Amino acid sequence: MAEFKRKLNHVKGFVFDVDGVFTDGKIMILPDGKQMRNMNVKDGYAVHFAIKKGYPIGIITGGKCESIRTRFEELGVTDIYIASKDKRDDFKHFLAKHSLSENDILYMGDDLPDLPVMSTAGVAACPHDASPEIINISHYISHKRSGEGCVRDVIEQTLKLQGKWADLDAF
Repeated sequence: MAEFKRKLNHVKGFVFDVDGVFTDGKIMILPDGKQMRNMNVKDGYAVHFAIKKGYPIGIITGGKCESIRTRFEELGVTDIYIASKDKRDDFKHFLAKHSLSENDILYMGDDLPDLPVMSTAGVAACPHDASPEIINISHYISHKRSGEGCVRDVIEQTLKLQGKWADLDAF
């Protein structure tokens, strides 16, 4: 845990997968074929607050549903990669756009498509219920399950450590 906390001092941006991180991995298919996901509002607040504090946030998902874009745009996220075929390419684009290195990023994922990016990110984190392969390479395994506040967990820890949490901007 001490190594993880030390690594958080160097985080300058966050990148997240969606399904299995922001959501519990369940997708409801509506009669018209559209998909519906359930997301935790505390995760949303943490994302919005981190952006307010100047952290770039990237969303990289293999999901194809446009409601994902809508949700994250409402939170202020501008780097949203939907229907990602190769998360490494999208990750590299995000880094170049923000002049960041892999070591500057906390990446949270939950399953095999996240493995290549998590293997290179400065901080690899996952929800408590991530796949064994992801758990094995993670610097931090949240005590929160997917869709139950694991995103808030890592953002809050990072911002607290860097002295940017719970100040006047929080209100």
